[in-house]
Amino acid sequence: MKACPVVIRYREGLEVLAFEHPLAGLQLVKGTVEEGETSAAAAGRELFEEAGIRARVVLDLGTWQYTGTGEIWMFHQCEAIGELADHWVHYCQDDQGHRFRFFWHRLASQPDERWHKTFRDALHFLRSRLAVETCRE
Repeated sequence: MKACPVVIRYREGLEVLAFEHPLAGLQLVKGTVEEGETSAAAAGRELFEEAGIRARVVLDLGTWQYTGTGEIWMFHQCEAIGELADHWVHYCQDDQGHRFRFFWHRLASQPDERWHKTFRDALHFLRSRLAVETCRE
């Protein structure tokens, strides 16, 4: 099972935090839920490990199964502790270390070919979930 922390902001539309992996294109933060860990706890841990962001989970956005691999993703909306910049680079120690370049992706925009199909599909799921959740507020 994968945990996917979702950090959003509103700037001329709803934007979601994303990053450029130097070897694997544009992505959302996600990672494996470890044994004995809740998906919400994993979301917070992954967000800190991959982006350097401390945050708290504020909303469960649902579960999505990626048909390509059968992986189950648990999405959790997270609220960052402190302000986040428009762009930044974070050194992540996963896979012998990488520099991830973070940016904000406007959810109304269709992801281009730089996004792996998995993440394009995940963004489609998020668009539908966040539209539902924002209508409830």
